[in-house]
Amino acid sequence: MAVWPSSFNPPQDRRVPRPESLQPLFRSLHSIKGVGDKLAALLTRFFGAPDGQEAIVLDVLMHMPSGVVDRRRQVGVADAWLNQTVTLRLHVDRHQAPPRGRPHLPHRVFAHDETGDIQLVFFRAQGGWVEKALPVGEERYVSGQIGFFNGEKQITHPDYIVEPDKFATLPLVEPVYPLTQGLSSRALGRLVREALEAVPELPEWIAPETMAARDWPGFSRALHMVHAPEAPGDAEIWAPARQRLAYDEYLAGQITLQLVRSSRVSARGVARSFTGAITDAVVAALPFALTAGQQAAFADIRADLAAPDRMSRLLQGDVGSGKTVVALLAMAAMAESGAQSAMMAPTELLAAQHYRTVKPLCDAAGLGCALLTGKMPAAERRAILSGLADGSISIVLGTHALFQSGVEFRDLGLTVVDEQHRFGVHQRLALSGKGRHTDLLVMTATPIPRTLVLTHFGDMAVSVLREKPGGRQPIDTAVLSIGDYDRVVARLRARLDEGAQAYWVCPLVEESEALEVVSAEDRFAELQAVFGDRVALVHGRMSASAKQEAMQRFAADEIKLLVATTVIEVGVDVPNATIMIIEHAERFGLAQLHQLRGRVGRGSQRSACLLLYKEPLSDTAKARLETIKSTEDGFEIAERDLELRGQGDLLGTRQSGMPGYRIAVPDVHRHLLEFAHDEAKALLARNPGLAGPEGEAARTLLYLFRKDLAIPLIRAG
Repeated sequence: MAVWPSSFNPPQDRRVPRPESLQPLFRSLHSIKGVGDKLAALLTRFFGAPDGQEAIVLDVLMHMPSGVVDRRRQVGVADAWLNQTVTLRLHVDRHQAPPRGRPHLPHRVFAHDETGDIQLVFFRAQGGWVEKALPVGEERYVSGQIGFFNGEKQITHPDYIVEPDKFATLPLVEPVYPLTQGLSSRALGRLVREALEAVPELPEWIAPETMAARDWPGFSRALHMVHAPEAPGDAEIWAPARQRLAYDEYLAGQITLQLVRSSRVSARGVARSFTGAITDAVVAALPFALTAGQQAAFADIRADLAAPDRMSRLLQGDVGSGKTVVALLAMAAMAESGAQSAMMAPTELLAAQHYRTVKPLCDAAGLGCALLTGKMPAAERRAILSGLADGSISIVLGTHALFQSGVEFRDLGLTVVDEQHRFGVHQRLALSGKGRHTDLLVMTATPIPRTLVLTHFGDMAVSVLREKPGGRQPIDTAVLSIGDYDRVVARLRARLDEGAQAYWVCPLVEESEALEVVSAEDRFAELQAVFGDRVALVHGRMSASAKQEAMQRFAADEIKLLVATTVIEVGVDVPNATIMIIEHAERFGLAQLHQLRGRVGRGSQRSACLLLYKEPLSDTAKARLETIKSTEDGFEIAERDLELRGQGDLLGTRQSGMPGYRIAVPDVHRHLLEFAHDEAKALLARNPGLAGPEGEAARTLLYLFRKDLAIPLIRAG
């Protein structure tokens, strides 16, 4: 994963103190009565508080219920049905404790109302608390789910037991929250009630006409409706209160992205001028003609570079659509203007592969090009550093180590970042804060649906490559049961004997007791018995040098079959490999299957992808395999993936510091994102300094959704 170096941290010191009125929401949960060290640490982990910080009151308010229990059905015992949640007013008749020495038997409480009898059942009820809660001869309200045992109605472990004069404390409509081990619904419910009391009156950031048209409540009222609903519909995911809060979360994100964009654009770039000589030489050296998409994307980039504002562009293209060539043309154009370019990949393996692609083209065009890695000999490294400092090297490729201290450029004009979503908004903020007046091109091989482009890259202009370069053949995709294993191996043997090369991908490195899945190590051992030394194994736990050696032997055609985990998902380019077999394909996501399939079909020969599955298949797995079989269009696959996964982690956002949502659920609230994008744009167009009451309200929103890192980027006027 590409992580920006520590020296590139966002400008923490420029944080603006938050308004006094919001302080109650930023109080540590540790400071609340009843929250000890152990529970505080658990809540901090559960809510995913930023490193070094504790969970706060606001975290509880942003933790949305997953459902609602309706206890409003208050009937007589006779009208209470099986599996229904009811609230009964009962007279307590007698207790029947388990016999001494038989603690596995329950404690039974016999009770009645005027319509019938019922038993209340408690297992392992020690300490006499049941007798205290339900004194014989008194009345109590009891709420829980009706069951039957030996023909008798009963409630096992009632949810609530309250005295008649305290009936108001029984929540008749009760939200149900996702929990974690060690956190009870009772404890979380108490924290939610305390948190709601801390919500101050806040300025409104949504226009009154929007509120009226959509029937939305104010922010504070929306929180109360979701966490303390009067009717079950109040807290539903599509109800006005939840829609309003989801919109707020989207709006905060979109204002942040617009501020990042305006800060990059306002930090003036350099208006570049080009001769065309070097780019023409690169194009002439290409073994194929540029696609229309590549030409259009390069025209966009050239126009950006020629403008006085800094470029901030996302280049998204499917596997094998030729993004690297477009990036090379951008770097060649930068060299024509006299400046240097750096291309940053997430791994040294991928950086080396990009280098192998661009080096011959750079040589043909007379461009100084170098690869800088952590493992190169000191003398070689010194020579490259010297070439970057004196400007004789125009293009350098490497990992994020390119931006560490000791690497000095004579005139760095363009930074190209490959593999995309691992380079999040925070890193783009950091790049702005660093004050580098470089243009920025971010590339992604993951086709991203428009919803997610707005979410993650709303601050960037976007170019899309849809066609594959000429000569690329379609990939034949078939779906087979693992029951056909012997037939698959026999067919594979015939193809390898003809000179083909193949990948065999497994989901796990080694055997797992929890999953009935064939591991890469087991499959390698079985295939080695058939193919001998023509097969090799690659997985993520191997050392980088062992992985590199196996990959290089495969690329050199010394190995015919590479058994691997998804370590080969990104960036491995072996044009002679024409067969991809994915075992347990039902365990992979659509985007992963698409990326893996994209490892073949990179040469001029026809390629095949075989998806092996194990019965039984879930409906979702069936739909995934059917989608992959029916189309090679990565953008169509990405949209379908978003539908199938719901708010699934399409971009690996949890691992990469990208904005995962706590309130908004993309497949339910997706329609609000475009609206938030347009509103954020309009707000900053009419009020770029976020001044006056309107600006104060917008800043409040940014604090509430922890986007205050963007506040120092607000421009006066």
